[in-house]
Amino acid sequence: MTCEFEEKLLNSKKVFDGKIIKLFFDNVILPNNKIATREKVWHPGAVAIVPLTVENDIILIKQYRYPVGETLVEIPAGKLDKNEIPIDCARRELQEEVGAVGGNLVHLTSFYTTPGFSNEYLHLFLAINFEKKQNNPDEDEFLQIIKIPIKSSVDWIFEGKIKDAKSIIGILLTNEYIKNNYYDLKNNFGK
Repeated sequence: MTCEFEEKLLNSKKVFDGKIIKLFFDNVILPNNKIATREKVWHPGAVAIVPLTVENDIILIKQYRYPVGETLVEIPAGKLDKNEIPIDCARRELQEEVGAVGGNLVHLTSFYTTPGFSNEYLHLFLAINFEKKQNNPDEDEFLQIIKIPIKSSVDWIFEGKIKDAKSIIGILLTNEYIKNNYYDLKNNFGK
């Protein structure tokens, strides 16, 4: 979509090509015809999943996040592999991180995580009716699984215990989904 705010690419230089991201320095023409430089991070996209049990508990993970230097409480998530469909990635990440298999995935929304410098597009799902088995994290993933009531997870957001944007969005949307659909998870999900 073109509009009066569009910036047109003049040239692009790839300055970093990593395992997950690529970094570009781009020169663009602004709407006022001036030239500006933009730093752009290319990302393959990702998924995040809110695993919700029939007891109205959410399964979360605690893991150390090196870029922020903190252990965070998050919903399961992971990047898309090349040509991977988001729902397939969600099923893979659920099994790897929390051991959830089967069940139903409800697409809640998709959004840009940080459009000021990255094109990362995240697909957010709600997982229900799954069977809990043994998780199988990647060899470089060190995490702890925790299970808390949906109400407590919302409280944790407002208490600053959950600081991760995808988790905040996922938990709040799941809470609204439950309220708006009047679901009693023990009796109505899967029917």
